[in-house]
Amino acid sequence: MTDVDLAVIPAAGLGKRMRPATRSVPKALLPVVDRPAVQHVAEEAIRAGVKEVIFVVDAGVGSLIDRHFAEDDPLPGFEDVLVTVVIQEEPRGLGHAVLTAGSAIGDRRFFCLLVDNIVRPGADLLPSLEAASNGGSVVALREVGDHMLERYGVAVPGDRRGNTLDVLGAVEKPGVEKAPSNLGLVGRYLFSPDILGALAELPPGHGGEIQLTDAIDVVARQGNCRGFIGDEDLLDIGIPFGLLEATVILGLARPEYHAPFKDFLLSLDELR
Repeated sequence: MTDVDLAVIPAAGLGKRMRPATRSVPKALLPVVDRPAVQHVAEEAIRAGVKEVIFVVDAGVGSLIDRHFAEDDPLPGFEDVLVTVVIQEEPRGLGHAVLTAGSAIGDRRFFCLLVDNIVRPGADLLPSLEAASNGGSVVALREVGDHMLERYGVAVPGDRRGNTLDVLGAVEKPGVEKAPSNLGLVGRYLFSPDILGALAELPPGHGGEIQLTDAIDVVARQGNCRGFIGDEDLLDIGIPFGLLEATVILGLARPEYHAPFKDFLLSLDELR
């Protein structure tokens, strides 16, 4: 459990890497075992003590999120959680999505969780972010291969102490030639309110969008950002293989499915 009671979950992404599935089903609502990705992410936040969740979505997804997390028929575990849906009117990037929720965030610290990644069963990544904080922002990091550096925001590392380090800056999708390290930003953040001020002042960045990574770079250069390296804590469900991997791992972690699912997998001729 943490002392942070607010989570922002941007869920307006188009899911281009998951097409054709996402031509008709929003990326955030793709199922992993028996619930949509966005519910797995929200449940992770609630396990960490969050009491208020803000979903930032486009207009086409807003009614679906409203229906899934309906206040008059709450999902198990959401009975005492305030759920708010904020509409991002135009797709201007992840940073713009977070800024869209700014009036609802106010001057509070908050977790930000992306639906491209879901946490492994038993992992406690959000409490680790809070434990690493010195009052400023903290970003989750993972060592990524050179071929992945064009897909991730990448941290400029400073002094390291175990799994925690100072973050001196950040670069959005630099590629191997320009990457300052192999430490990728993996979609879990603890932000202090100054991230909103940084976002409000940003010009469009990579891809002509307002990039969250650029705002992280601003606060990091001011000495207000740390990183926590949790190499095995997150599963990337933003690509087809990652979704398959997560389905197997989360399916085996469910007591009611573990034995029959394991037997089924071991019985497959394709695995012999």
